[in-house]
Amino acid sequence: MLARSCLRSTRAFAGLRNGAVHISKRAASSSSSGSATESPLRLNIAAAAATTLAAGSIAWYYHLYGPTADATAPAEEGLHPTKYPWVHEQWFKTFDHQALRRGFQVYREVCASCHSLSRVPYRTLVGSVLTVDEAKVLAEENEYDAEPNDQGEIEKRPGKLSDYLPAPYPNDEAARFANNGALPPDLSLIIKARHGGCDYVFSLLTGYPDEPPAGAQVGAGLNFNPYFPGTGIAMARVLYDGIVDYEDGTPATTSQMAKDVTEFLNWAAEPEMDDRKRMGMKVLAVTTVLFAMSVWVKRYKWAWLKSRKIVYDPPKTNDIAPRR
Repeated sequence: MLARSCLRSTRAFAGLRNGAVHISKRAASSSSSGSATESPLRLNIAAAAATTLAAGSIAWYYHLYGPTADATAPAEEGLHPTKYPWVHEQWFKTFDHQALRRGFQVYREVCASCHSLSRVPYRTLVGSVLTVDEAKVLAEENEYDAEPNDQGEIEKRPGKLSDYLPAPYPNDEAARFANNGALPPDLSLIIKARHGGCDYVFSLLTGYPDEPPAGAQVGAGLNFNPYFPGTGIAMARVLYDGIVDYEDGTPATTSQMAKDVTEFLNWAAEPEMDDRKRMGMKVLAVTTVLFAMSVWVKRYKWAWLKSRKIVYDPPKTNDIAPRR
């Protein structure tokens, strides 16, 4: 009797234990299902918040540091220049070197009397604008400071290809004095330094009207130009038909000279553009081949993993021990 009562109590304890285990499994499954239903909602909310924050940050950055800078009034900003189809701005096009040669002639005969090209040496003109002999002759026309001699005196020497184009004035004060207080800007990076680039410079050079429009107020010593911010510019009109005699016989109209000198100034701002585009084509060709090879190698190396088949082999019913 004692043995039977002990056996019954043991079986009852085991039943209570199994029931507790089943209850705990059900509770765990219910809690896991609840967390599973809540986790996608939380992830969606977090993703939406992150996207909204990123979009707001981009909009705020673009508002502060965007490419456009608006003035308080259209007159202060100047008339927006017309967009022209410059050939050298296309991906697979280079500078028109005949236009560069004509533009350099316009700069020498018209612009060099006031504006400088302090960042352009004679050697960069070789191969793009001038030949080697022409650049040497042009450099030797100017004198530069030589190294100090034994007495410490600095003598003058003819220019070399490594020298930079000379400035028309010795300093800024002399330039202001010669131009009624206005300082002519350096033209080495003028295309990059002005909003609109080539379009702005071309429109500025060709935008001088014969007379200011009715109601326009121009200050003393200034000239009306709608493309200049404030519409009052110290530089007068400098390009007139026939002012330059092109060596190749091209008609020297105002628009032709403005186009040529604008393209030359764009070349002065980035003389490496032709080489950069040529190298870019080589890089694209090589990277295309390397990309195709990398895709093939990836498919070859991962073929065994991608093509494998995973089969689930469930246990047989006979192997499961029956419950008691």
